[in-house]
Amino acid sequence: MAGPGPLPAWLRGSCPAVLSRLRGAVLVRPGFLSAAEEDTLSRELEPELRRRRYEYDHWDAAIHGFRETEKSRWSQASRAILQRVQVAAFRPGQALLSSVHVLDLDARGYIKPHVDSVKFCGDTIAGLSLLSASVMRLVHTQEPGHWLELLLEPGSLYILRDSVRYDFSHEILRDEESFFGERRIPRSRRISVICRSLPEGPGPGEPPQPPPAC
Repeated sequence: MAGPGPLPAWLRGSCPAVLSRLRGAVLVRPGFLSAAEEDTLSRELEPELRRRRYEYDHWDAAIHGFRETEKSRWSQASRAILQRVQVAAFRPGQALLSSVHVLDLDARGYIKPHVDSVKFCGDTIAGLSLLSASVMRLVHTQEPGHWLELLLEPGSLYILRDSVRYDFSHEILRDEESFFGERRIPRSRRISVICRSLPEGPGPGEPPQPPPAC
């Protein structure tokens, strides 16, 4: 994450204590995908997504204006991209869920603040952002004054690990709220391709860590 000196261009935070505590738990790699790789994934996903309708009432009310699928069969070119994600985001030998989660938000869609259930994924999530830039906001569940914001450009890879997974909610801002500091980040249709580690052991059940003092 951020060391001494200026923050990366993709990161904002409420205070230095939050940024220091989450060093290594949050990472964005802009330009992880080439334009050709982004196009490869988008073209492969489009026929499958087109068969689904956008939904505006998610089962747990966390997502608005979306369609989604779980995908385990990929072309050789896409498998090579996902293998790069595995190397970049996960520990050697770390077990991943066999299906990749694909989430398609329409231009009016957004993801409300939520913490992913530990029943469905482990301590690491890595997502590729396609088609549109967006802003992800992470807020401490016990102290909402402690937050991070990540700028997710098309072709970027974001990685969330450990305490960020369990102690912070995350959301994707709706278009009218999509600002990164003073900078307007227009939101259009966005596809995320999300790889997840398998749930492992009782660690996530431990009490939440107290928020850092700013």
